[in-house]
Order: sequence, then structure tokens, then C-alpha cells
Amino acid sequence: MGTIQSVFHLPGRQAEGFLESLFMLMGIELGVPDHSTLSRRLSKLSVELPVISKDKAVHVVVDSTGVKVYGEGEWKVRTHGVGKRRKERKLHLGCDEESGEILGAVVTTNDVADCEVLTDILEQIEQPIEQVSGDGGYDTFDCYDTISQSGAKAVIPPRSNAKIQQPTNSQTQPHPRDENLGRVNKVGRKQWKQESGYHRRSLSETAIF
Repeated sequence: MGTIQSVFHLPGRQAEGFLESLFMLMGIELGVPDHSTLSRRLSKLSVELPVISKDKAVHVVVDSTGVKVYGEGEWKVRTHGVGKRRKERKLHLGCDEESGEILGAVVTTNDVADCEVLTDILEQIEQPIEQVSGDGGYDTFDCYDTISQSGAKAVIPPRSNAKIQQPTNSQTQPHPRDENLGRVNKVGRKQWKQESGYHRRSLSETAIF
């Protein structure tokens, strides 16, 4: 609870309410500690949480994972299929590429696509954003436009069957997705991932686990 309060810069009462809402959404039948209890416990901690700079531009890596709320074990699911009691939520994260800190998070039902909540994640980030890296699940023009509006560079691998939308002889600035696709076609997907910093996206998976 203290980590939630620190990461999202919440007062005690808001941290308590946030967790109550999260537990309700995820169907977790546990009580949330009172904000006064949190305050007393934090006052006794000797560990100082690092202060996140709000001025330094960040490279945000985004990803998601399924979270099982309750239901059968994995063996039963593989053997007999998903039962009615099994329930999952999806956790979408935006992490600082350098520190691994979670800067934005959204919990949804399992049928919500990654690309649908990118705007919600980026709106939570107070620092300037210089780059957003995500897997092919974010390869939509809406995601590219959202990232451009935040003033950041989009590093998202185009789908294998992707085609350049804007003619190469056009006098206008090429769309960022076309730029990524053109570079992938020129140097290959592996080299593009290295030179663009895309491989750093795995940090979001580290934050999840």
C-alpha cells in the first residue's frame, strides 16, 4: 500500500480508496488497511523511497499480462478447459526504461486489447516522454497518434504484412509508422530492434514478474 501511495503520489485517503476500487474490480475479498494505519507504519520505516524526477524525459515501455483472480489451477485448465469459476483481469503497465519503475497502470477485463488503453497509461505519466516502446499489439495508427501527441517517438514493430501507407515521393512528412516500416525493410527487423532500443521493452516484463 505504501508503494502504491509513493508511485502514484497519492495522499493516504486516496491510496486507501484506490486499493478498495482495485480490489472490488478484481473481485478480491480482502480488507484494505485504514489510511491512519498506513501513516503509522510508514513513520516507522527507515527506508527512504527515491524521489522520481518530474523534469527528466523518460523512455516508456508498455506491456500487459493476465492476472488470475480466482478459479481452477493451470493443470485443470489445460486438461479440461476453462471453467465457469475461472476469472481473469488484465494488467497494463507503462514502465521507465531506465529505472524499471511503474509510471502508469490500468486494470481491465481480459478482452480489452493493449492498444485500447495506451492513452490511459500515458495520461498518468507526469514526466516528459521521449520514447514509447511496445510490441505489435500497439501497432495501430491510433497508438502512433497518441504517442505523437505526447511529443514522443513511437518504437513499435510493424506487422509482418504491413505496407507503407504514404507514397515515398510525397512532399509531406512521412507518418512515424511508415518510417519504422521503411527502416525495417531496409536493415531487417533484428537490426532495427537493436538500433531503436526496442529490446529494452523486456523491462516491462521484469516489472510484471
